[in-house]
Amino acid sequence: MKNLVAYFSASGTTKKVAEKLSKVAEADLFEIVPKVPYTDADLNWMDKKSRSSLEMADKSSRPEIVRKALDTSKYDVIYLGFPIWWYVAPKIINTFLEGYDFSGKTIILFATSGGSGFGQTAKFLQSSAPKATIKAGKLLNGNPSESSLSAWVKELKL
Repeated sequence: MKNLVAYFSASGTTKKVAEKLSKVAEADLFEIVPKVPYTDADLNWMDKKSRSSLEMADKSSRPEIVRKALDTSKYDVIYLGFPIWWYVAPKIINTFLEGYDFSGKTIILFATSGGSGFGQTAKFLQSSAPKATIKAGKLLNGNPSESSLSAWVKELKL
């Protein structure tokens, strides 16, 4: 069984967790890169006109990503990480899921958050990868140790 850790990180926090997780899960690592990088001003959730606020308010928003070759057929399990924005995954995660074929794959979500949980994230993402099984995984805030990540991966019994 081959695993993949795919992640989007706007500020670097999720990237650090993804790198550790890929090591303990013995998984390949794939970064979801926005075509237009996010600035601090874009991420200002207090500004209703900031880029992230506008994207999250528009259910049809699909921020463009840098398309990179990804052969999803090589993977059984995909760990998909992102920061929580407005209690759900950023819209760029929908762009990623809709841009590749995840038919028959198990997608385990992980996230970093300043305070909110997963909410309805798994349900909201399912329509972007209807032939995959998407499971809400775990919030991995702070700086989780490799041993705690390893224990979580074992708990999943994949």
